[in-house]
Amino acid sequence: MSFVAPPGYQPIYGPRIPYLGPIYGGLREGVSIYIQGSVPEDITRFFVNLLCGESESSDIALHFNPRFDGWDKVVFNTCQNGSWESEEKIRSMPFSKGQAFEMVIKVTSQGYQIRVNGDDFHTFEHRMPVERVCAMQIAGDVSIQTINVIGGGMGGGMGGGMGGGMGQGGYPGGGMGGGYPGGMGGGMGQGGYPGGGMGGEYPGGMGGGMGGGFPGSNLPGMGGQPVYNPPVPYSNMIPGGMFPKRTIIIRGMVPYGADRMGINFMVSRSRDIAFHMNPRVREGMVVRNSMIGGNWGQEERELSLNPFMEGQYFDMSIRCGNQRFKVFVNGQHLFDFFHRLQSFNEIDVLEIEGDVQISYIHF
Repeated sequence: MSFVAPPGYQPIYGPRIPYLGPIYGGLREGVSIYIQGSVPEDITRFFVNLLCGESESSDIALHFNPRFDGWDKVVFNTCQNGSWESEEKIRSMPFSKGQAFEMVIKVTSQGYQIRVNGDDFHTFEHRMPVERVCAMQIAGDVSIQTINVIGGGMGGGMGGGMGGGMGQGGYPGGGMGGGYPGGMGGGMGQGGYPGGGMGGEYPGGMGGGMGGGFPGSNLPGMGGQPVYNPPVPYSNMIPGGMFPKRTIIIRGMVPYGADRMGINFMVSRSRDIAFHMNPRVREGMVVRNSMIGGNWGQEERELSLNPFMEGQYFDMSIRCGNQRFKVFVNGQHLFDFFHRLQSFNEIDVLEIEGDVQISYIHF
């Protein structure tokens, strides 16, 4: 029985619009919803709703509605028991006709903080408990490439939200509102992305015996069990240590305003860092090094491309070989790092620190 990572911890690619789907585990402070899409030249309006149920008639905790009607504005509102409440109108327009956009809805203690293309746009104060939100709806003149729900640490919400019935590697029961396509397909390829034309489907299952359940809060991924939304800084044992052909997948997002982050593969016995990977967002480089016997080695900086940019989601696979680590990001080979510690099989700790939100770690 193979476990399929719930959608939302895999990006949802190219959903059909109108879209209505669940937010697994719900929302809480610190969680961000990351949406990439574009609006057509002839746009009149579109909306994003955060719903307190899985039908169009559910209460709406956040209604975000850009309107291009000669007097461009974005309308915010809530809807309870079928009736709309008082509108908040922002008379400026962060979207451009015919242009792509990136939008982040971040849940703060005050409300929903909206950023578009990296700029703060508006914070809509909470009128309903954020814990009630369990689904998202997008409709109107818009096309969406990806939807991601990330961050927020494990908190109490996660285990509860998924709980119980994942069914036979399937989805939880209950009205899915538009539902998801069947067959989750096979592997992901070499740390890469699924092939073309996804037509609303999800990439293949991540395999590995989860037994249909869902990890509780902060379990140290045993035997290939994924860890979802761990808090950063993250430090945990690598179950079984490193060995040739072992691959670790790390997905996450570089938040706006990020400067740098670090990923360390360590030996707990000696505190040696066998492999230190240090993306420096502002400098646009990824520095690699090792620290053995308390001394840093020679830095490596050559890079064909830099995928770590503000507001960008990344999907990284780090594969251990006999001679080197091979690192792929977003399906493309980024660099190799040759082993400097001969006994690389003693590596038993993974550390992640700095300016990064992690959505998923899988050994």
